[in-house]
Amino acid sequence: MINITKKEEVVLDQIKIFNIEYPDGIPVDILKKELGFHEYDLVQILEELQNKDLVDFSDNKVSLSKSEKEINTVNSKKDIKELELNLKEEESYKLIKSLVDDKNLISKYTLEGYLLYGDLKLTNFRMYHIILSLQNKGLLKLINKADGEYYLLVE
Repeated sequence: MINITKKEEVVLDQIKIFNIEYPDGIPVDILKKELGFHEYDLVQILEELQNKDLVDFSDNKVSLSKSEKEINTVNSKKDIKELELNLKEEESYKLIKSLVDDKNLISKYTLEGYLLYGDLKLTNFRMYHIILSLQNKGLLKLINKADGEYYLLVE
C-alpha cells in the first residue's frame, strides 16, 4: 500500500482524467493551469508521485505508471511518516517471527544485525525505537541467559 497526501491525490486524479487525452504525456503547464498550483509545488508533488512509482515524470510531461497499486490518502506528510513507522514495525515483527527458533527466542545481536543490514536496512535509531516499541506493546521481551542476551517473541 502506498500512502499519499491529499494534494498528491488531487494531482493524481487530474492526471488520470487527462491521461486519455494526452497519450504521450500530459504537459506540466496543462496541469498547472487546471489545478492552479504554483509550478514549483506541482513539480515537487509530481516528483513525490514518481518516487512512489505512481507516475512517470520527465521532460516536463507526466503520465500514469503502468503498475496498479493500492493507495491510502492521509492529511499530511507527518501522517505519512507515522503510518510508515507503523508499517516498519509490522515488517520488523514479521521478520522476527521468521527468525525465532522453536522456543520463540532470537539472539539480541542476530536480531539487531538482521534489522540493520537485512532487507529493512533500518538506521540504529529506528531499529532501537522499533524494538522498544515492540517491547512496550508486550510483543518482545529481553531475556538474559547464561550464553547471552535474547529476545523472546511473545505471541
